[in-house]
Amino acid sequence: MPAPLSAAQLARAVAAGDMTPHTLLEQAVSRAQEAAPLNALVSLNPQAAEQADEVARRLDAGEVLPLAGVPVVVKDNINVRGTRTTCGSRMLAEYVSPYTASAAQHLLNAGAIIMGKANMDEFAMGSSTESSASGPTLNPWDPARVPGGSSGGSAVAVAAGITPVSLGSDTGGSVRQPAALTGIYGLKPTYGRVSRYGLVAYASSLDQIGPFARNAEDLALMMSVIAGPDPRDATSLPAPTHFRVGTPDDLRGLRVGVIRESLGGNTAGVDAALQGTLEALRSAGAVTGEVSIPELSHAIATYYLIAMPEASSNLARYDGMVYGQRVPGADVTEAMTLTRERGFGREVQRRIMIGTYALSSGYYDAYYSKAMKVRRLIAQEFDRAFEAFDVLVTPTSPFPAFRQGERTRDPLAMYAADVDTVAVNLAGLPALSVPAGFEAVDGVRLPVGVQFIAPALKDELLLTLAGGLEGLGAVSMETPPQT
Repeated sequence: MPAPLSAAQLARAVAAGDMTPHTLLEQAVSRAQEAAPLNALVSLNPQAAEQADEVARRLDAGEVLPLAGVPVVVKDNINVRGTRTTCGSRMLAEYVSPYTASAAQHLLNAGAIIMGKANMDEFAMGSSTESSASGPTLNPWDPARVPGGSSGGSAVAVAAGITPVSLGSDTGGSVRQPAALTGIYGLKPTYGRVSRYGLVAYASSLDQIGPFARNAEDLALMMSVIAGPDPRDATSLPAPTHFRVGTPDDLRGLRVGVIRESLGGNTAGVDAALQGTLEALRSAGAVTGEVSIPELSHAIATYYLIAMPEASSNLARYDGMVYGQRVPGADVTEAMTLTRERGFGREVQRRIMIGTYALSSGYYDAYYSKAMKVRRLIAQEFDRAFEAFDVLVTPTSPFPAFRQGERTRDPLAMYAADVDTVAVNLAGLPALSVPAGFEAVDGVRLPVGVQFIAPALKDELLLTLAGGLEGLGAVSMETPPQT
């Protein structure tokens, strides 16, 4: 199946009258049906045709819509009014959202058509999209392998050509890691750059909505649409919302620091992709060097000692008393216990229990409080690194996509998949995964990604890098075989 046109190209075609919103929607639904074995989507939006009608009316009235008629899917933890928002969990299997998240509403305001919801790890807790109550999502490069997680469905929707762009959420790498494992772009914005209103919370101080795309222009377009302050989200930031794509000329003189602690433990293909990207940057006049951030050795432990307690607190509301699944019991306590036991999957239960333990009396200071102190140290070390470099670089993942089931029985091995990404969320920084090459594993060609990290509110610098690398021909964008 050929890759569709980019979001920017589709919007221009619709605005010019060469295509219609209904045609784009029908094509996207057809592609979703053809790619159904990958299990990227959990539901189609019953209101999508009405949205296409509305876009056509607005265009006839002379409105300028930056995403006119562009079909988009959003991760199934982003609320869209009138659609099911399951978060990949039995707990919310029949929950229909009564309101729309700010980021999703911005897409609609810009003329996009939200055609469906994307599969995900349950409550965004995972790195493989295997824990969903709707079943696992498969990698279009090799269906025997995972697409990464927790936003695996959103990544596969773009990689497989169902839609040109999508939205995911990133708490510890859940946009960047699946982008790397499926061979597309994934951007985690600065914390607060995109409103979290309407995003079902996992770890509130870490969560951030971000876009997937197949080119830098679409990333810039998506960020220009979804970014901006929101009175309904007290953590959102009053920062500029216009984003542009860079050129190779913009790379001249750019100071790029390779984080030394990220250079060990990578596969040969990942190392080769990183070195190839650095060579391309140097050819354009960028200056590269190494920088050490010693506290990164504590990033995984720190991340989970913060994320799990926040998850324990956020998921306390799912007790069967107000909404979601409810299992009857002899009394309220038994009903709540049975509801949570049967409604949550094993990984969610594990994280709730660990988080509750870390917050309990006598252990709060030893675990959660200490992790918050280390988090501050990590952020300070990033600040020092940015005194010498404009942008930092690491692999996005130390290895390409792993096999389905390979890590599900070993939580520590699964958590290690996020070793290069979690520190960015702890520091609240923006980061971008760029498709940088391929590695042959067991005779299968698999994509790998390189991660660029910028200072807070310097998200535009990442788009400069993406556009510059595209101009140099240093981005490995191909159509996967299983599409």
